[in-house]
Amino acid sequence: MTARLRDEAGLIRLAALFMTRLPVRVEAEYSPERMRLASAWFPLVGLGIGAVLALAYGLAALVFPPLVAALLAVALGVRLTGALHEDGLADIADGLGGAADRARAMEIMRDSRIGSYGAVALGLVLAVKVAALSHLGSAAMAGLIAAHGLSRLSPVLMMARLPYARSDGKAAFAGTGPGPRGLRIALATSGVTLLGLGLTVGPVAALVTLIALAAVLIRMEAMFRWRLGGYTGDGLGAVQQLSETAVLLAILACV
Repeated sequence: MTARLRDEAGLIRLAALFMTRLPVRVEAEYSPERMRLASAWFPLVGLGIGAVLALAYGLAALVFPPLVAALLAVALGVRLTGALHEDGLADIADGLGGAADRARAMEIMRDSRIGSYGAVALGLVLAVKVAALSHLGSAAMAGLIAAHGLSRLSPVLMMARLPYARSDGKAAFAGTGPGPRGLRIALATSGVTLLGLGLTVGPVAALVTLIALAAVLIRMEAMFRWRLGGYTGDGLGAVQQLSETAVLLAILACV
């Protein structure tokens, strides 16, 4: 294996370590720069997560009704990622829902306690994901893979398009995203995912999914720019969760 391939493999492992609770071995020393470059592989790691959940759903559906299988798959996803993105969704809902000004919103988002806005937002998103997945039928496994892979592109694009809103924080490493080369990697991975969705579920589903993803990204980007002056780590988690939900709903609308 060449030095370049070894380095890329190391970045993939670093992305997996950041996004999951798997005991991934990372040989190179951590640095914010390497973490920034690793964000290019977030969609690929998302595909891996989606594949695991699709397998779990398929096995559970052999024994249980679709609703139970969907609930188990979503629960496994939360466990596998350590609720990384769900936590961000709850925090951003509390911050933007409970404050009128930027400073207060930032303060609320740093609070580890969950408020009413966060609890309602998290509960509703989880419920919609379970409900949508349970009605996808034969498209459920493809939907899980596509939803988890494509939804990890949204944070990468958000990092590339907005400034970081804090001077420090858990997403401070991201800077302006993975750079042009990393952005091409993330887009290519997501393009292959969309192609696979089109081949398995249908081209209309792939097109509607793309439109839904764009709508979520544009809306959330405008909100973060207006309310926060940029993105935060919590914002990246929120846009991933909403993108994942949007993909499942888009596919459901087409099957």
